[in-house]
Amino acid sequence: MLLSHHQSLRRFFKAETKKHALVRFLLLFLILALYYIYISHRLGTKDGILVTILTWTFFIFCTPIADAGFVLAFPVRLVIGVRMLYTQIFAYFLAFVIDILVLARNPSAYNKTLLLKLFRQILTRPWPYWIIIFLSLLGTFASIYFGDELMDVSCHKDRVQYHRHINKYKILVFIFLIVFTIVLYDFLLHQMNIRIPLI
Repeated sequence: MLLSHHQSLRRFFKAETKKHALVRFLLLFLILALYYIYISHRLGTKDGILVTILTWTFFIFCTPIADAGFVLAFPVRLVIGVRMLYTQIFAYFLAFVIDILVLARNPSAYNKTLLLKLFRQILTRPWPYWIIIFLSLLGTFASIYFGDELMDVSCHKDRVQYHRHINKYKILVFIFLIVFTIVLYDFLLHQMNIRIPLI
């Protein structure tokens, strides 16, 4: 039985789209592992775990690409067949609970890295910073929708929804980058105690 499962997995990963998804997952997992090792070396194991988890929640909420959620969604889709869209919804809920708990019990954890300081600013200043979360939400769900389609077909040319909607997705990512750049600029000015209200 184990041999037949192994053979079916080998056949599964012969499809170009499945190989693409596997390579993406392995790269993301490697980046996350290396980041954890680096942060743990710098801050210690306990803080390393917390900072890595909070950084993961930042990428869940503040990027329009479903890479952070994909780390969970891909193996879940592979092992039990649940569509990545549903796992992404769970990842949002999990990230929300983690950030609420840390903000309530250990807000100083967000001071460990510049990225987490920015994230805390985004979380605690709804206007205008939650625009980033909203744009990221739209982009992430488009991205994970494309990811599910990637798992449903064998060839990239068969990705009908991806080819139909990719230009809209690129426009959304471009708008996100503009807004994120403005917010980052405002945050860095604030860090340097220079007050120029942008919005």
